[in-house]
Amino acid sequence: MAQQRTVLITGANRGLGRAVAAELHGRGLRVVLTARHGEEAAEAAAALGAGATGQALDVTDAESVKQARERIGPVDVLVSNAGVLLDSGTDPLTVPLELVRQTLTVNLLGAWQVAQAFVPDMVARGWGRVVFVSSGTGSFSNGLFRSSPGYSVSKTAVNGLTQMLAAQTLDSGVLVNAVNPGPTRTRMMPGATRTAEEAARDIADAATLPDGGPTGTFRRGEQTFDW
Repeated sequence: MAQQRTVLITGANRGLGRAVAAELHGRGLRVVLTARHGEEAAEAAAALGAGATGQALDVTDAESVKQARERIGPVDVLVSNAGVLLDSGTDPLTVPLELVRQTLTVNLLGAWQVAQAFVPDMVARGWGRVVFVSSGTGSFSNGLFRSSPGYSVSKTAVNGLTQMLAAQTLDSGVLVNAVNPGPTRTRMMPGATRTAEEAARDIADAATLPDGGPTGTFRRGEQTFDW
């Protein structure tokens, strides 16, 4: 009987993260939903039923990440979904840099901090999948989106982190990829036409890639994008 894999998803109490949790739960994975507030994560997990648990994890707080790692233990799959969009409608010359700092703290450093906590176990065990939820707004090939400059630069940095970790874990059994889900209808982007459930399937596909699958790619389903 195939081993049941465990996936940890950050920012999973609502929106895209919650949809990813539901999708992966439906694919038979044991799901750990995390959020800054543990009660919200627990409530979302309870809605999924058996095989889902909720845990407090604030990606910006080193002690919170450490405690979550101690409580949860090693995981097989990490979906780094927690993120913020704080500077919509600004521009690079006038955006308040405090908003940029806050954005980078969550979107880049938070993702990096969680990866440092959980990916070494994957390498030691010889198997793992890491998915960073990124955005086309941070792609040089697409053109960085100037109307949310801090957010866009944060996703460019996440793409760089994806490539570095993929190179660091090459041939270890760990695959590291970034997913561009496209404009997705969530609280962050309520006017988007793509549903969270549709985007979640692409993220889940990257989280369940077969052995020998691609690593260090920027993708959506089977489609790959230039960085």
